[in-house]
Amino acid sequence: MRAMICSALGESPRLVDVAEPVPLAGDVVIDIAACGVNFADTLILQGKYQKRADPPFAPGFEVAGVIASVGADVTGFAPGDRVMALPDFGGYADLVCVPAHLVTHLPDSVDFIDAAAFQIAYGTSWIGLKYRAGVQSGEVVLVHGAAGGVGATAVECAKMLGASVIATAGGPEKCALARHYGADFTIDYASENIRDRVLEICAAQGWKRGVDVVYDPVGGDVFAQSLRCVAPGARLLVIGFASGDVPQIPANILLVKNISVLGFYFGAWLDQNPDQAQEAMGGLLAHLAAKDISPVISKIYDLADANAALDALRMRTATGKLVIDCRTGR
Repeated sequence: MRAMICSALGESPRLVDVAEPVPLAGDVVIDIAACGVNFADTLILQGKYQKRADPPFAPGFEVAGVIASVGADVTGFAPGDRVMALPDFGGYADLVCVPAHLVTHLPDSVDFIDAAAFQIAYGTSWIGLKYRAGVQSGEVVLVHGAAGGVGATAVECAKMLGASVIATAGGPEKCALARHYGADFTIDYASENIRDRVLEICAAQGWKRGVDVVYDPVGGDVFAQSLRCVAPGARLLVIGFASGDVPQIPANILLVKNISVLGFYFGAWLDQNPDQAQEAMGGLLAHLAAKDISPVISKIYDLADANAALDALRMRTATGKLVIDCRTGR
C-alpha cells in the first residue's frame, strides 16, 4: 500500500510503498477514503506533539473510509462498514489499523470527505466549549484564529450554545470568513490591538468588563492580550500554540481576577472520558447527518501532495479545513 512516511523527526514525509497492516485482537483495518489535515500533524513530524510517534510513521489523526478487516474479539464492526476513526497517527495512507473503540459507524448520508474534516475540529470546539469551559447561553466568547479549521468551528459551536462571539483573524478576508461562520464582531489582529478592541466592543454592548470565555488555539502574545480583556471569573480555554510560543501564565492575574485557565487536549479527553465522549461525538454526528453543521473545506489534496497541505498550515495561509483524498492515484 501507499503511505506518506516520515523516516526521521524533522523531515518531511515521502510517498512510499509499505506492507499492509494486519489487525491484532481488538483492532480494525480501515481502507481510507479521506484523512483530515491538522496543525498537530506538523508538530508530530517534529517530535513536538503530546503523543510522540517513533519513525518510520505516517501522520494523520482523523480518517473516514470502509472497514477492510477486523481482528479477534472485535464486535459491532464488519468488513464493508462505513466508519470514521481517530487513530494516534497513520492516516496519510491507503490503510490504517485502529483500535475498535476509536471507530464510529458513519451514516450513509455523510460523505467521507466531510467525515474526515469533521471529527477533530468540531469535537475540539464542541466538547471544549460545552463540557470543559461550560459555556452558557448569554455569555461572551472570544475566539482566536477564527478563520482556521478549528477556530471556525469554535465560532459555530459557541453560537449553538447561545453565546455572543468576538472573533479574531488576520486580515480583512479572514475576518469576513469569521463573520460568515457567525461571529458577531471581528478583530483584525494584523492591524488592531486585541485587548483594546475587545474592551471597546464589550463597553459598547454593555458586556460587563470583558469576555466570559476565551478559546485560544494560538498562544503567545494572543494569550497575553486575552488575559487583559476578560471579565472577573472568566475561563481561558487553552487549545494549542499555533504561534509556536507557549505562554507563561502570570498567576497574580489569575488570582486578582479569579480567572481559570483550562487546558483541553482532545485526544487525551477521549481516553479519559469515554462515555461522555461517545455521547458528545454521537450528538455531533447527528447534527452533521442532519446538515445542521457543515465542515468548511477550503481545499482537497491528493495523497501525493500531502506536504503542500502541511505547508499551508505551517504558513497559516489555509482558511477552513484541509483534507487529503486518499482514493486518488490508486
